Amino acid sequence: MPPAIRATAMAADANPYGTAFVGWLMGQMALAAGSVASQRCRGRAPVVAADGFSFSAPVQIGDEVSFYAAITATGRTSMTVGVDVWRRERHGDGTERVAVGSFTLVAMGADGTPRAVDGPYI
Repeated sequence: MPPAIRATAMAADANPYGTAFVGWLMGQMALAAGSVASQRCRGRAPVVAADGFSFSAPVQIGDEVSFYAAITATGRTSMTVGVDVWRRERHGDGTERVAVGSFTLVAMGADGTPRAVDGPYI
C-alpha cells in the first residue's frame, strides 16, 4: 500500500530538543486520515475524534516521513482511519516505525450536517 502522504521534517517543525514536534506529526496524521476518508465518502470528512496514539521513536529533521492510512471501520456517517507512520533517514535507506494512531471522521453534506458515508456525494 502506498503512503497516503509523505513529508519531510523541517527545522520549523522541530521541538526544543531538535526533533519533530509531536503536534506536527499528529497534524500530518490527520491530513493522511482526511485524505483517505474524503476519497471514500466522496466529500468533506472532518476529524471528530483522535485516539490510541503511540510515539515510539523520534523523527529527525530532514527525515522523509511516510503516513500510511486505511479505513478500519465504517458506520452510517463515520469512518475510523488507522494511521501508521514511518521515517526514512535523509541520507540512507534505514526505516523505522515512529507512530500509530486512529482518527474518527464524519461524512458531511453540502448543508454542513452529517450524511451517510455512501449517501449522495457532494
